[in-house]
Formats: sequence, structure tokens, C-alpha cells
Amino acid sequence: MPLLVRWYIKAALIYLVLGLCVGILLALPGASQTSGLFPTYLHILTFGWLTQLIFGVAIWMFPKYSRERPRGYDWLGWATFIFLNLGLILRVIFEALSLSAPSPLTAGGLIASALFQWLAGVAFVINTWKRVKEK
Repeated sequence: MPLLVRWYIKAALIYLVLGLCVGILLALPGASQTSGLFPTYLHILTFGWLTQLIFGVAIWMFPKYSRERPRGYDWLGWATFIFLNLGLILRVIFEALSLSAPSPLTAGGLIASALFQWLAGVAFVINTWKRVKEK
């Protein structure tokens, strides 16, 4: 299994455990104080666990791009991984900050988070597009 794929899948597993822990916090009695974390909970599970797992398996299993570059451009695969995880980390940080002290800074952090996640999606599509082909 290629190094990049291992990073994607291990990160996905870490986000799964983190997301389930946040889910427990949200389910505890008196969780009204943490109910604002629900969007973060969804992001951790959908982008952190599910999307990252899908990206990793797709990079690993899709047909080869070429003999020289079987998985497309490695640098673009790593950029995708970095953008996705940077966006997720910013989302977790600024979502929590915006609950306690909303400000233009927290709003900007959430916008930056969304931008990094969007860049990750675009980079993944660019790197994967030519691998979706007939036999």
C-alpha cells in the first residue's frame, strides 16, 4: 500500500475515533452547552473520516494514470491531503472559537477552512479524473 494511501486511511481512522468522541459529548446529559459542536461533529465524520477514507481507497484502487505515474501526480495527492486536513483542523478550531466569542477573525477562519476543503476537492478531482476510464 503506497505511503500516501496509508496516511489517508490512518488519518481517516483517527477522525472516526475523534468524531465518535465528540458524538459522546453531544449525547451526554446537559449537552446543551456543547450542542453548538454538532456542525463540527458532522464535518469530522463526513470530511475527516468518510471523505478521507474514500480519497485514500480511490487513490489506491482506481485504474493507473500511466506507467510512469500510476496514481497521478504524487505532489497533487499530498497537496490534497494537506488541504483537506488543514481545512478540517481550522474548522474544528474556529467553530469552537465562534461559539464562545464570535468575531470577524472566527468568521475568516471558517471561510479559510471552507476554502482549503474546496481546494482539496478540486485537487482530488484533477488528479483522479483521467483514472476514471474504461478497461
